[in-house]
Order: sequence, then structure tokens, then C-alpha cells
Amino acid sequence: MVRLPPPPSWSAALIAAFVGFGGTIALVVQALRTMGATVDQTGSAVTALCLGIAIAGAALSVRYRMPVVLAWSTPGAALLAAAGGLPWPAAIAVFVAAAVMMIVVGATPALGRLIERIPAPIASGMLAGVLLPFCLTLFRLGATDPLLIAALLFIFLAARRRLPLYALPLVLVAAISFTVVRGDMAPLATGRTFGTLLPVLPRPDLAAVVSLALPLFMVTLVSQNLPGLVVLRSAGYQPPAGALVTTTGVASLIGAPFGAHGVNLAAITAAICTGQDAHPDPGRRWQVGVLYAGFYLALAVFAPALVRLFLALPPEVIASVTGLALIPALIGAVESMMADRRDRDPAIVTFLATGSGLVLWGLGSAFWGLIAGFVALGLKRSLEKPAPRQAG
Repeated sequence: MVRLPPPPSWSAALIAAFVGFGGTIALVVQALRTMGATVDQTGSAVTALCLGIAIAGAALSVRYRMPVVLAWSTPGAALLAAAGGLPWPAAIAVFVAAAVMMIVVGATPALGRLIERIPAPIASGMLAGVLLPFCLTLFRLGATDPLLIAALLFIFLAARRRLPLYALPLVLVAAISFTVVRGDMAPLATGRTFGTLLPVLPRPDLAAVVSLALPLFMVTLVSQNLPGLVVLRSAGYQPPAGALVTTTGVASLIGAPFGAHGVNLAAITAAICTGQDAHPDPGRRWQVGVLYAGFYLALAVFAPALVRLFLALPPEVIASVTGLALIPALIGAVESMMADRRDRDPAIVTFLATGSGLVLWGLGSAFWGLIAGFVALGLKRSLEKPAPRQAG
């Protein structure tokens, strides 16, 4: 007789899916539209992302008997939204290149260990620099719509204090309700209701691949996949890092022609599904991962309708929700960036160079932030005085 998961497993999976989708879908839609996707292409991309999360996550959970929870790359979406101005076929090539890099890392243990040794302050500084402009935009909008920003900020701060798991969904519901009450909701764009996949032939652009694919790969690996592995280990599991990273890369590669920018291990939502509250038996907790995947499969069915709903919102509302959604990620990145006092100077250089929006020779600020950070780190270490030897 098949034993159904207990009610807490269903509620944990549902909350995780709601938080993961509802908390950052506005950012993903903004990023895809900025990269040149049409309404239908954006719907295709979200459909492909949800399918990748559902199918790969369920397969990994069943195969390794642990709750493997996947998500789309939120920092990657922020990176792409900051870049913009790229033809959609060139953006598809960027997604393909980043996915191939992830597969290579997952399938090459030595290279994977090398990536893990990238100093956390440099990686976190780049991530913080990518996120900063979006969070600043939130407060700039206070000059044009102070009531909206004040209301959403109050809800966000109060929920973070009392109901932290529901903070972002509550902000999202409040933003949509606020827009409807004020009559600012635009008519829904015509388009499909149910999920569909629209393939686009990639058109490689070397400058875009160098300036976007490499940072997209790095922020996804360092800010999503590695923390996701840590969450699983903290829950008492021994995840096969290479297999998990490779599988997320394959899922990203399959979804890339349809607009998926990146599928990866989740961290925040994974913590909801890997604890004892989700299932009292660690040996059967993998069922929560399967339930989570099932909810994302349902989201894939209605992805275009959900995308059109977010496109009907005023840009100011999407930007404000995006800025609030990225504040927790920015806090974590800044904390990690400043954790080691010895590497604060290189981290700050990386952060400022990335956040500046510098574009040089067609290469974006995320790339130059990494270069500036590595140069600053190398210079610092080369000029450090060796510690004096203790007299024997």
C-alpha cells in the first residue's frame, strides 16, 4: 500500500513553491523583457523554467532519496535585467553558453574544486553590485509614488519580522491589490493561457557571451548551487555535488532554446523542504521534493497567463516588488562580502565596479567587477608583508 506524505509535507512544498515563484517572478519577467523577449517568448521561457525545475527536481529527489529542490536563477535574472539591449537570439546563445559551463564544472571534479576556491568576498561583491541598482530604484520611486513605496515597505518590514516566509508573497499580493484598487492595471495582453514552448535558434555574440554568460554562470554557481548543496548537507544529507550541478546544467541547456536563463539548486526554498517540519522521517523526506516539483508542473501549465498578469502591472509596481524581493539577497551578499576583514578592500572594489554599470568594449560591469576584484586581491596579497618568524 502506497503511503501518502503527511499534511506538513504538502504544506511545506506548497509554501516553498509559492515563495519561490511568487517572490521573484516579477524580476524574471523584467529580465526576459529587458533582454528582448516578446510576451509569448516570455511565457515560453517561464514555462521552460517551471518544467526544468519540476522534471529535474523530481528525478533527482527520487534517484538520491533526498528532497532536491530546484529554482530559477534569481541573481542571474538580476544580472540579465541590468544588462539589457540584447537581441533575443543572442540572449538565447548566452543561456546556452552558461548552461554548458555549468555542465563542464559538474562533470569535471578538479574544475569544480577550483571554482569552489574562488574567494567568497569577490563572488559576493559581484553579486551585491548586481543587486544594488535594483534596490536603489525602489527608493528612487518614492519620489514619484511615495504612497505605494511606503505601503509596500511597511508590509515587507512587518512581515519580515512576524511572518518571514510570507514576506515576499504578501508584498506581491499587496502590490497587485493596490494597483487594481487604484485602477492602474493595464488590459491583459493577448496571448496564450496555457504553457507553450517556442524554440528560438541561438545567434552567438562573442562580446555578449564573454560579458554575460560567464557572470551568469558564476553567480548561479556561487549564489545558488553551492548554497543549495550546503542546505542539503546541513539537513544531514550527503548530496553528490557533481551529479546535482551537472543535472541542473543539462536542464538549463534543454530549456535554453525556449528562453530558460538558468535552472539551479534552491537555497531559501530548499530550507523549507529539508527540515523536520516538512517530514519527520529523513528517509522519506524526498517525497517533499516530489510534491514541490508537482506544484511547479502545475505552474508551468498556466505560465503564459501568469506572465501576462505581471505585464499588466505598471513598471513602477514591478520595479518596487523586484527591489524588495532582492533586499534579503543583498543583505546576504554584503554580509558574506564583509565577513573576512582581510579581503574587504578587494570585495569593495568588486562591489563598486559591478554596481557602477560600467560598460567597456562591449563587456558589462559584472565582468569588469570580477576583473577589478581579482586584480585588487592579487595586488593586496603580493604586497603583504610575511609574518615575522617566532624565535625558536
